[in-house]
Amino acid sequence: MGKKFSQDLKMLLESLANHPLTLGDILAKTSERGFSLVIGLLVLPFLLPMPPGATGIFGAASFLLAMQMAMGRRTPWLPKRFARFKFPRWFALQMLKNVQRGTGLLEKFSRRRLLHIADNQRIWRLNGFCIAWLTILLILPLPLTNPIPTIGILLFVIATLESDGLLMCVSYGVTVVITLLFAVVGYLIWQAPGFLENLFR
Repeated sequence: MGKKFSQDLKMLLESLANHPLTLGDILAKTSERGFSLVIGLLVLPFLLPMPPGATGIFGAASFLLAMQMAMGRRTPWLPKRFARFKFPRWFALQMLKNVQRGTGLLEKFSRRRLLHIADNQRIWRLNGFCIAWLTILLILPLPLTNPIPTIGILLFVIATLESDGLLMCVSYGVTVVITLLFAVVGYLIWQAPGFLENLFR
């Protein structure tokens, strides 16, 4: 059985803390598994509330990788601007403190099952599309909403790494719920008094 996501991530973060690597280096080392592993690494910081617009390169890189999955690619690629990005040492150290707390609960429910779903090429592409959509929701400038799509993305990440077809099915349901929640929030904001006046000032 392969390593758990938290174990892979811990090893990667320990390496980053001692020898800073670029995103391109990480993808080259992890190959196909790097899609999910690096997306998980990029979105994990957003489990904690972050100010609107603070997603930066993390959200953009996650979206690009997810779209490549949606197009059926098995070898990850990033533009040079993103590939050259180096994770700062403080980031690796901070994330090391939160890896198990952020992923341990999700991993307790994951294992290899429903492989006819988990190993299906069309499902791989569908997972990429869902992650890309959740990343769009993640980067929307809405206050205190970052952890919600992040949890959905991490579900897909763990389900993909663990070849867990059942967890993938659960992730689709969670994606629908998150989408509806954001639709309600967007509607309430749109209907808020003075919203349009403030928007176009």
